[in-house]
Amino acid sequence: MTWLVWRQHRAAFWTVIGVTVLYVAWIAFQRGQMMEFLDGYGFPARSLDDVEREFQPYADAFGSVTTGLTAIPVILGVLLGAPLLAGDLENGTAKLIAAQSVSRNRWLATKLALTGLVVVAATVALSVAFAWWWNPIKVHYADIDWTTSDYFNTTGPAPVALTLLSVFGGVAIGVILRRTLVAMVVTLGFTVALQTVWGHFAMSLGNIVTATSKPVSPGTVITFPEVPRTAYVADTSYVTGSGKLLDVSTCADAPIEQGIEACMKKADIVGARLDYIPISQMGSMQWFGASILFALTAGVVAFLFIWGRKRLV
Repeated sequence: MTWLVWRQHRAAFWTVIGVTVLYVAWIAFQRGQMMEFLDGYGFPARSLDDVEREFQPYADAFGSVTTGLTAIPVILGVLLGAPLLAGDLENGTAKLIAAQSVSRNRWLATKLALTGLVVVAATVALSVAFAWWWNPIKVHYADIDWTTSDYFNTTGPAPVALTLLSVFGGVAIGVILRRTLVAMVVTLGFTVALQTVWGHFAMSLGNIVTATSKPVSPGTVITFPEVPRTAYVADTSYVTGSGKLLDVSTCADAPIEQGIEACMKKADIVGARLDYIPISQMGSMQWFGASILFALTAGVVAFLFIWGRKRLV
C-alpha cells in the first residue's frame, strides 16, 4: 500500500522534496554571505545601527526568501491536498481500491500518513534552516519585524502546523466536492482565509507586558518608558493622576493659544504607559498557536475517517 501511494503521488512528493533541498541550500548560501560580512564588520561587538546601509542587501535577502516560505501552506494545500483524494474519487480509482482486499481505512491512513510525513519533513527543514539564518541578528536588528507573517509564520512550529492544516483541509474539501478542479479553487480560498485569520489573532497569543513612566507634575513634558527595541508595542497611552488611560492623541489638536502643556495639565496627565510583547515570547506564542492548529488538523483527520467509512467511494 505504501508503495502504491508513493507511486501514485511520486511526482508531487519528489517536487516538494526537491524544492525543499534547493531552498535550504539557498538559505545556507545567504547565511554564509551574511556571516562573512558580520564577522568582517566586528558584530556583535559593533552595532548594526552604524552600518545600516551596508547591511541592507543582506536584510533584503530575507524578504526574497520569506515571500516563498509564506506561500508554502497555500501552494501545498491547493496542489497536494485538494487533489489527493478528489482525483481518486473523480476518476474512479477509489472504487477500484475499495474492491481489493485492503480496507478503506488502511488506504486512507496510508495516503494521509505518507503525505503528512513529506509535508512535516519539508516544513521542519525549512523552518530550522530559516531560523538558523535569522537567529544571529534576531534581537539586534530592529528593522526586521518579527510579528509579521514573513517571520512569525516561517520559524518554529508555526509553518508546520499551518501547512498540515492547509493540506488536510484541502483533502477534506476534495473528499466532499469530489471534483479536483473545484476542490483546488475552494482550497485556495480556504488557505488564504486561514492565513488571514491566523495573522489577525497571532499577537493575541502573547502576554502583554506593561511599562509605565515615572509620574511627573501635570503639564510637565512626558518621557515615554523604554522598551526592548525589538518589542511589539500593542498600545501607547497617557496616564492621568487618577489612573485613567487617555489616548496619545489627547492634546495633539490643542489650540495654539492654549498650548499642549496647558492642555495636558488640564487633563491631569502625569505619565505614559506602553503595552508590549517582547520577542522572547515568540517561541511560546508559536507553540501555543501551533497546538490549536494541530488540534484542528486532528479534527479534520477524524472527519476524514468518519466520512470515509461510508462515502469514500
